[in-house]
This record gives sequence, structure tokens and C-alpha cells, in this order.
Amino acid sequence: MSGEFLIRQLIDDDWDAVVALEHDAYAADGLSEGREALQSRALASPGTCFVLEQHGAVRGYLLSLPYPPLRCPDLAEAESTAFESGNLHVHDLVIAEDLRGREVAEDFMGYVRARAVEAGFQQISMVAVRGADILLRLLGYRAHREVAVPASYGRRAVYMSMPVR
Repeated sequence: MSGEFLIRQLIDDDWDAVVALEHDAYAADGLSEGREALQSRALASPGTCFVLEQHGAVRGYLLSLPYPPLRCPDLAEAESTAFESGNLHVHDLVIAEDLRGREVAEDFMGYVRARAVEAGFQQISMVAVRGADILLRLLGYRAHREVAVPASYGRRAVYMSMPVR
């Protein structure tokens, strides 16, 4: 990732920017969770939630948490349980619209994969929405169409995973 970006852990002062980015990315498709649900994911695993900063402004974020393999949080509900798992579930990745298509998301995912290896996770999972499964396949993720994804993700959602090593 170029020197114009900084990836760091999410802090309390970032939430207004995170909520705004999430709303811009998902509200039109009815996939927006809102602040309480987003914060509940981060509270379950603050050490695996990050922001992408550009010139001091939050321009993207990634929320991830240990979660049982082949399962995912329901967007309609706040997280109430912190799981112990060898699977790191990337719950949400949003990059500011003007940065998309510049390999920023791929670099961000690479950063998180390196942190997952350091932390001893064996697998990373995600739910791809709005056709993101195409990009995730290129990054090495495998679709698990047998996994029933909650309806809150939309009808084209696909659960995907990859080993971290």
C-alpha cells in the first residue's frame, strides 16, 4: 500500500466516520446495519478491527471477529457473544467510493491476512454481497454455497473462506 495510507486499529473517535462510510456503501441496498450493530462487532474483538486513514481522515474500515466456521453474524442483530475460534470472520470491509478500483481493498485484506497469521488464525471467512464474490475468488477465497446466509445480507450473498497460510 502506498505511503499515502495508514492502517491502524479502530478507536472510539472513528465511529462517526465508520458509520457514514457504512451508510454510503449499503443504505441504498437495504444492507446498512447502523451504529449499534457495527459497534457490537468491534466490541467482540477490538484487536481485529481497523481503519484506513488518508491524510488524517478515515477513508475505509474493516471489522473482523473470531467466529465459528461456516457461520456469520446476522445484520439485523447486534453481536452478544464473543467466540473463541480459529476462524477470523471479516464482517465488513468498506473503502471510500473514490478509492475503489485502486487495489486499496486488496492491500487492506492483505494487511488483515498478515495480522491473522500473527494471531494464529487458521482461516478467514467473509460474506460476499453485491457480486464481491468475484473479487474474493481472485484473492483465493472459496465459495460455500451450502452455507445458509441470513436474509439480511440480500439474496446474492455468498459465504466464502480461505486458509491463511
